[in-house]
Amino acid sequence: MNRHRQHRSRETSHRRGDVLRAVLAHADSRRDGTLPLDLPGVRRAFADPADLVGALQLRWHARLGGCIERELLDRPGEPEAAVVDGWRAAASDLAGVRLILDAQAAQPADAGVAAVLERSSRKDHQLLAGMAGLAGRHGSGPADARALGRRLEERARAAAGQVVAR
Repeated sequence: MNRHRQHRSRETSHRRGDVLRAVLAHADSRRDGTLPLDLPGVRRAFADPADLVGALQLRWHARLGGCIERELLDRPGEPEAAVVDGWRAAASDLAGVRLILDAQAAQPADAGVAAVLERSSRKDHQLLAGMAGLAGRHGSGPADARALGRRLEERARAAAGQVVAR
């Protein structure tokens, strides 16, 4: 890649990051679950709704992992409870994003969004089960881990008074 392209790529990445931060702030202030495609720069920074939802989901997944790790450090002997509380902490930290992801899971903007959320939901559930020490027990496979992770998410939502949307 030549220097001009590298500079453009960095500039585009920086702009995309700025727009994503604006989307996060907007989502957190509105908390209405609406995918903010109308914000300035969104349509230029993100190829389509699936691209934006994917970026929001990636931000959620990173925060989820971090919150669970913190809880596990505080309570290493209670991994399931730590995972549930970690999920709740992430949902509190990124409440606007969580509302958007849940709204899009219930009524995806398009097939691309549905596919992104299906893949990411599987990954989230595997993360939850793995961090709780439930994945791989007794020869269980990925499907079992996802089911266990989904149950942990349901527990977290119930404890937070949220409707189980996924």
